[in-house]
Amino acid sequence: MKVDWLLLQRAGGRVDRGLRFCLAIAAVVVGGCVTAPPVQEMSDARQAITAAEEADAQRLAAGVLDDARRFLEEAEQQIQQQAYGPARLNAVRAKNRAASALRSAQSNNDARD
Repeated sequence: MKVDWLLLQRAGGRVDRGLRFCLAIAAVVVGGCVTAPPVQEMSDARQAITAAEEADAQRLAAGVLDDARRFLEEAEQQIQQQAYGPARLNAVRAKNRAASALRSAQSNNDARD
């Protein structure tokens, strides 16, 4: 598609205003996605920590499980401050650390059997 640059130059302000409007709409849409509390991520992290605890990860992978709890606690504090982006990140970190603790505990349990 060939663009008529002369036509765009004549339209100048209209194109510029339209572009600004589109950028503003995009910013609102993207911003709306980030401003919601990370409810699902927090739930996933809590469930992963509970599963790790039930697999005796506190004894077999204490450091990793403590990291998961710390990340979850930070996420809870960030939610109170309405810092939902960092809270989401820490909730995911908590879930991943808890999953790692669970795998370690299961590996240790399998080795003993």
